[in-house]
Amino acid sequence: MSDGALSQDEIDALMSGSSTGGFGFDSGASSNDGLSENEKQSFLSIVNSIIDTQSATLTGMMGKTVTISPPSIEVLPGGNISAGFDGSYVRIQSSFTDGVPGYHAYLFTDEISKVMAGLLSGLEEVELDEASLSAVSEAVNTISGSAMTVFGDKIGQTIMSEPASAEVKDSSDSDIPTGDLVKLNFPITIDDNPPAVFNELFDISVVKEITAAGGAPKEAPRIQQSAPKASSPQGSAQSADMGMAMGMGAGIGGNASPQGYVNIQNVQYPSFPSAISSSEQGNISLLMDVNMEMTVELGRTKKPIREILSMGEGTIIELDKLAGEPVDILVNHKLIANGEVVVIDENFGVRVTKIVSNPTGVNDVT
Repeated sequence: MSDGALSQDEIDALMSGSSTGGFGFDSGASSNDGLSENEKQSFLSIVNSIIDTQSATLTGMMGKTVTISPPSIEVLPGGNISAGFDGSYVRIQSSFTDGVPGYHAYLFTDEISKVMAGLLSGLEEVELDEASLSAVSEAVNTISGSAMTVFGDKIGQTIMSEPASAEVKDSSDSDIPTGDLVKLNFPITIDDNPPAVFNELFDISVVKEITAAGGAPKEAPRIQQSAPKASSPQGSAQSADMGMAMGMGAGIGGNASPQGYVNIQNVQYPSFPSAISSSEQGNISLLMDVNMEMTVELGRTKKPIREILSMGEGTIIELDKLAGEPVDILVNHKLIANGEVVVIDENFGVRVTKIVSNPTGVNDVT
């Protein structure tokens, strides 16, 4: 246990529910018809590729060494899963809405939830109140984001989810869907705390669609546009000559026709070249190496001075944006796009989801 990793004996003990902080997984007979062995192994391979990144992310957030070990997988009726807990547990639900819509949630024991909340808030002893659940929810939302990025790359689509919401549930009162769900059992250790296990639940249709992609991103559809036809210079000249002749006739005779009718013609505008001239391209190239400040704004809030002066380590500041809402991307304090936070290796990043159509019309951000 010196390196934070679990031995095989400890993993076996956790899976049987005999280790402190763990819980049993005998929550009903597995459904072998819903997911083939190849699909299970394929999905586990994808999940195992990101657990090191998730471990590093939680380590950075909690300030303690967090080790997530490769999970086991099973297919169970959703209505029976909560029966594997002794008493209450914490459920963080963040179902997928776009890309691969379906149920998605994390299940934690009360004990490991309190450990996570305490480290995230900087407090030694915490209760599972609204602030603690919010802290755990934010941590889970972060590791879930890295998983959605990898899943999205596999299917060639952007996967979006609803904002994560954490609740304390009772094993006898659960609203987990009754259909077959894929359940991953992750052994986890946090610093010198007793090893534990948490679950991640997926709608079986989500897993099937991800594994069906075979790891090859789908090619985005190509959009073909036909080039606009250039107007004939000869035709334009003829139209212009005709219009001039008509105008001269009307000026000399006072009427465009002997019957007194006004002869109306469409205005012929000269065509302008759409390409940028070589001199203009040369001028723009002078600016290509100019550095501009790019900022990603997660959210804002206003606090009275007395609250700001009372802040210390572990203080949680609530922002004016909900979890899951797009963040603002600003260049030189001007809003240019919206995006979603992703995790790339061990660094945070932002995937652009929307370009602001009129960035010059927005106000400066102070």
